[in-house]
Amino acid sequence: MESGEKSGATFFAGPPPAPRKPAPGPAHEAAPVRPRAPESAQAPATSAEALASVRSVLSRGGAPETLAAQVTGALGEQAAERLGADPWQLLSVPGVRPEQADGFARALLGAECRPDDERRAAALVGWILEQAALRGHTALAADDVRKALAGRSVPDPDEAVQQAIAEGVVLVFQDGLAEEPEPAEDTADTEGAEESAEPVEPVEVLLGLDRFALAEESLADGLARLLNSPVGNDGSVWPEGGELIRAVAGSGLVAHTGGEAARAESAAVVTAAAAAGLRAAGAAHTLDGQRRLAELTGPLAAFTLAGLLSGEGPGRDADGALALDVLVVQDAAQLDVETAAVLVESLADGCRLVLSGDPGVLGPAGAGQVFQDVLSARVCPVVASRLPDAGPVGELVSGIGIGELNQVEAPGKEVVIVPVRDAGEAVHRCVQLLADSIPRAFGIPVEQAQAITVGHGGSAGTRALNAALKQRLNPGPGRFGGFDPGDRAAYAQDLGRTVVGTVVEADAEGLRLDCAGTPVLVPKERVESALRHGWALTAHQAVGMRWPAVVAVLPGDAAQGLNRPWVYTAFGRAERHLSVVHGVDQALPRAVAEVLPAPRTTRLTPLLHGLMKPAEQ
Repeated sequence: MESGEKSGATFFAGPPPAPRKPAPGPAHEAAPVRPRAPESAQAPATSAEALASVRSVLSRGGAPETLAAQVTGALGEQAAERLGADPWQLLSVPGVRPEQADGFARALLGAECRPDDERRAAALVGWILEQAALRGHTALAADDVRKALAGRSVPDPDEAVQQAIAEGVVLVFQDGLAEEPEPAEDTADTEGAEESAEPVEPVEVLLGLDRFALAEESLADGLARLLNSPVGNDGSVWPEGGELIRAVAGSGLVAHTGGEAARAESAAVVTAAAAAGLRAAGAAHTLDGQRRLAELTGPLAAFTLAGLLSGEGPGRDADGALALDVLVVQDAAQLDVETAAVLVESLADGCRLVLSGDPGVLGPAGAGQVFQDVLSARVCPVVASRLPDAGPVGELVSGIGIGELNQVEAPGKEVVIVPVRDAGEAVHRCVQLLADSIPRAFGIPVEQAQAITVGHGGSAGTRALNAALKQRLNPGPGRFGGFDPGDRAAYAQDLGRTVVGTVVEADAEGLRLDCAGTPVLVPKERVESALRHGWALTAHQAVGMRWPAVVAVLPGDAAQGLNRPWVYTAFGRAERHLSVVHGVDQALPRAVAEVLPAPRTTRLTPLLHGLMKPAEQ
């Protein structure tokens, strides 16, 4: 293990990330537990005395004192005592890695710091599962956890897992797996019975943190409740409509799949429900999605999902449920398990829920894959849209969705390929396209064009592209925390939810943005951690938004980051024109044809199967 002699300046490669709340306590209570709403990025307020005590412990361990607020946010008012008794609890702070926690523990414990310390093993098990959650898993196979522990020099991974289970650090699941066979009858021919018995398939054991277990179980119960609640005799008379409207009229839960054109079908459900005298609303993932939904339903029926859950819109009834009879959730592929659990718990018995989304886009930033799991479970009606996405861009993206990168006819240059030799040329061509070529050739102003690239780092990542675009489009000293009025900025409001706007001004409260007419305040303490320049985004940031023109930048070093959902998502953000700055050669068609993201390990499908029988499709 590393020594604790690490300066605060080198503890992190970059600034500490925004704090997150800790997982709930270890006990897995049988009583229903209300799942948490999406986390705030700000740590709860703590006393000056608690912060001072934590700074002292951090200093003794060689960790930066600037972590004090995050530590108290994760461990509470008694953080100093808890950290002194168990230095590996520093792993509760996002961004801290095991080697850093080991160094901190060595500085505090000296010779007593050992790789087989039970406290270290328990903290590592929790950290491994938290890291898995960042990759979308709500649980992991026990064997995978043991392998990860062995890679962290834990001498006895099996004992470490058993200890973590005994202490309630993790929960054990065998959902939907093979049951043990019944014992053979006690006869004289016992040996023959044993020989003739069919072999028993090995049972895979999953480990998970209780916060995701409770959310997934609450969500499964809530979806089953909606499906089992009577909706056909509410006295409403639905207008004549297509397959989706007929399905919603008769079921408490309906899944609807399709591309961008299909959004009109799910929006029509809101209108039809209102015409039937029902209280109906639609919710989208982003402000841009809300704007596009409002164009179809009217502004009074369209919300962001976060806004709906935080009190905007229809209000609540006496029992605390949303005052709705029908709710349509667009961008349902972005639902993580915790948000979905809060949403479903907010719906009253008899409310109809429509989950509408595109299964081909990138999955949610949080743990789980709710939309995919509901589709896989087949416990509710599933309606697949037959509406094709319009134009050459729509044709191109539709082919990508089935693994084909086709050359499409684009007489109006709706799709343009721009080959480049290196990352420097990719940056140059991207700036040229956004600032000059696209506005001149298509009449699309730069404010309505967006660059999308694979990652933040690298020679043609968002940092490099945004620096070059700022120099060209809005040069300035960056007097407001690196930003100037007129800069395009991307604000990470929450995990997986980005808003893009223009910097207007700064004041004592923070930085103020204009997001297509909606004012957004970035609190002063979040400017450094949650705000970036926004002329260039990653595809993950851009999910749920669309622009008239998109420049997809694929430099040579981006090849390893490409897969089919990434290409499908990035290219599909374009409404009228797509330019592809192409430097990855055959890696692009190979990614579309062959490369799919690693599957997520979740429990929602078997939980639903345990509550409901699969529906006939």
